[in-house]
Amino acid sequence: MITKDCKIFVAVPALKEQENLPGFIECLQSQTYKNFKLVICVNQPDDWWEKEDKKDVCVDNSNSIDYLSTLRYPQVQIIDKSSRGLGWKDKKSGVGWARKTIMDEIANQARDNDLIVSLDADTSFNPGYFASLVENLTKKNTYVAISVPYFHKLTGDEVKDRAILRYEIYLRYFAINLWRINSPYCFTAIGSAIALPVKSYNAIGGMTPHQSGEDFYFLQKLRKYGEILHWNEEKVYPEARYSDRVGFGTGPAMIRGSKGDWSSYPVYPYRFFDEVGETYHKFPLLFEKDIPTSMDSFIEERFGENIWQPLRENYKSVDRFVWACHSKLDGFRVIQYLKWRNKENRNSDEEHLIRWFEKFYQKEMQRMNEDIHKLSFSVSSIIELDGIRNLLVYIEEVYQKGEM
Repeated sequence: MITKDCKIFVAVPALKEQENLPGFIECLQSQTYKNFKLVICVNQPDDWWEKEDKKDVCVDNSNSIDYLSTLRYPQVQIIDKSSRGLGWKDKKSGVGWARKTIMDEIANQARDNDLIVSLDADTSFNPGYFASLVENLTKKNTYVAISVPYFHKLTGDEVKDRAILRYEIYLRYFAINLWRINSPYCFTAIGSAIALPVKSYNAIGGMTPHQSGEDFYFLQKLRKYGEILHWNEEKVYPEARYSDRVGFGTGPAMIRGSKGDWSSYPVYPYRFFDEVGETYHKFPLLFEKDIPTSMDSFIEERFGENIWQPLRENYKSVDRFVWACHSKLDGFRVIQYLKWRNKENRNSDEEHLIRWFEKFYQKEMQRMNEDIHKLSFSVSSIIELDGIRNLLVYIEEVYQKGEM
């Protein structure tokens, strides 16, 4: 249980962040809640020192360590995984290993009722951010983590803004549909938008490192342990920037999207989410016997067996069986199903978004000044795309606050 005097441990992986660190430190220094410590892992593969095209990253990381070493406030612990001989070796590399290394170190020195706040060096936040997290979790102490609301500020660069708005529309559309079908996994996984008690971290056995998507798998692991809180009065503001440091996520999406490739981030037809929801609704009935579900062909292809009978044998009550079904067909399997179904899709992303609004959110559409039926992700103005993004923010916040 988080207490109002808990210590906050700020967990930050850093790779080529020299330019962003002063602004990040300024955000830390402005916090009204002062009982915190920054644990930052400056990291890269060790063999980058021998690669000419990576020398600029190595130098940037070295400068970052020099800068952090001069700081007297806030309290800073540097984990050096970038100097010669100290960088990642073999397959142990990437932001997933950095976050795990940091959080494992925090767990070794913190109390169960202290708080881990996961952030990135390119993320900004208001002076009341830390205080809002502590206040929130002291009031709602049954939750195992917070998936913090986020918002990408626009940059003034049209290509960059068009890309981040398209990506954020994808993220929020995806999350809202999971809310709509009552999925347990209705979170948006952003590494700079997670906070959790140290107790929760220890309870799930820590973070499992991944080259990409470590934030998604981490939140999914936490959700299987307990309830995740989705609302906080203060947001975080990740930077919209191009980055190829991970295989997928904001940076790669913006790189591909700026070239017109959104194939990895489609606006799925809403009926695909409905099919998942229909399967969810049959979980209690499946406790009694096998019945057809919308996901049967996918399940057979992925698992190669009847998954329901083994679950019945291992979980003897309806409630435990239903949760076992959600654990089996978890957030990762839902994503797999949507991609599997989408192979047959021939309509445009714009068509899917328009039909979705018409089906479920006609009343909310009245908040927009623009005609959404003219939407084109490649042609519509930044103002129009931002209007759609902001409408999705409004709809998602209603769900997050529990008002729908």
